[in-house]
Amino acid sequence: MKAIIPFSHQLLEEIVREGDSVIDATCGNGNDTLKLSKLVGDTGKVYAFDIQKEAIEQTKGLLSDHQIKNVDLIHDGHEHVASYVKEQLISAAIFNLGYLPKGDHSIITTPDTTIQAIRSMLSLLTSKGRIVLVIYHGHKGGTTEKNHVLNFCTELDQKQYQVLQYQFINQINNPPFVIAIEKLK
Repeated sequence: MKAIIPFSHQLLEEIVREGDSVIDATCGNGNDTLKLSKLVGDTGKVYAFDIQKEAIEQTKGLLSDHQIKNVDLIHDGHEHVASYVKEQLISAAIFNLGYLPKGDHSIITTPDTTIQAIRSMLSLLTSKGRIVLVIYHGHKGGTTEKNHVLNFCTELDQKQYQVLQYQFINQINNPPFVIAIEKLK
């Protein structure tokens, strides 16, 4: 069985094509941004968001090391996606919910802004497009966000979306898990 991050990347690899537009809703250290950049190629576009300047700088450095030029780094919250991605559909988006690894653990994603961002991205999603959420919930505030996101996803109309939950149930210490939303039409 695939671990959580490789599985989340597989979900993206299955649908993202060269020339697509995609979103990294929480660029963090830049690994998902780099992955998406390679998937969309030189003719595609990645919109990478983070509220922390440190995350934007780390991602910028990683992209520079790989000579990547198809990414717009956006120092803003993912809930403002509609202000940056206009008149354009996306094939995929990925979130890593929680805090910046090796960063300030008091700065976390929150249910309100996350759900607002998901709603906005659902309206931008192409048919068969996906939103992938990697949910880290073993920190203060994490369980609340996890519960809100799960409730939101459970309520999505099954005629418009299919929602997958992928997790290992015998691991200790609140292991992360994946929620994937796929637009049907």
